[in-house]
Amino acid sequence: MASTVQGLAYKAFGLHIHSEFPLPELPLTGEPGLIGSVSVIQGDLKERWEAIPKITPSLGVSGHEVMFESKDTAIFAIQDGNTITVSPAPGADPDCIRLFILGSCMGILLMQKQILPLHGSALVIDGKAYALVGRSGAGKSTLASYLMDQGNPLISDDVIPVMVHNGYPFAVPGYPQQKLWQQSLDYLGMNSSLYRPLFERETKFAVPVHDRFHGEPLQLAGLFELSAAPEAPVSLQPIQGLERFHTLYHHTYQRAIVDRIGIREWHFGMLASFVGRLPMYRLTRPEQGFSAPQQTSLILEALQQQQVKEMNS
Repeated sequence: MASTVQGLAYKAFGLHIHSEFPLPELPLTGEPGLIGSVSVIQGDLKERWEAIPKITPSLGVSGHEVMFESKDTAIFAIQDGNTITVSPAPGADPDCIRLFILGSCMGILLMQKQILPLHGSALVIDGKAYALVGRSGAGKSTLASYLMDQGNPLISDDVIPVMVHNGYPFAVPGYPQQKLWQQSLDYLGMNSSLYRPLFERETKFAVPVHDRFHGEPLQLAGLFELSAAPEAPVSLQPIQGLERFHTLYHHTYQRAIVDRIGIREWHFGMLASFVGRLPMYRLTRPEQGFSAPQQTSLILEALQQQQVKEMNS
């Protein structure tokens, strides 16, 4: 374990994270990060926030710095892919501050490091990594938790860092925790009293998964885009052609800042470098009810067919 007077050293997202803020969700480490290091520090950002050019009232960008404000929580600054500065609001909930550090801040920082962050969950199935992506409420975490119950370890929840090596994408582990809504816990037969709300009065809970976590990078072998529609049957269709590129683009975490920080060319090049090697499927479910078992059956069937196809090619 690495520690100093100023804080502790953790690992997540392929990074060595030295933080002045406690991050109890993350494993402690004394080893260097696969893709570098980051410092999370506390500082007074009020003057910098007033001076930075604003894209929206809550987002500012200048050179190699991105800043944003969450009212009653904090002002955050992400610089050069290596420093996150946090200026907490008076009386701010520390749990809420951590959510932004481990979510929005890390997504922006990964892009500054030119590591692709996908918005979704990644799991190990048959020794390979598969991503579940989709809009908020599509059921990513619920399906991921059901798959984990079937013996498929979690690689990352919410933010999936993706690196490319020799033209192949690799999913980099996040940290051993899921975030599940009360309804998901009910569907899965889990008692919410055993878990901590993500922050005060929140009905989404932090669910530790230390015993069901895969802590090493793994080749990303496929992607499933989840969607929900009223009365829709559970179904799965391959995503073909140019739509595959658009799917990756649409589910890039914090994609709204890609153009703002001047990395559009890199982003397009990154997606193009592996989009042709990544099978993708659209998985549709009804909006109401628990359909994770049926979805899992379709996923496993598609992967078996893909394996046969690869063997015969």
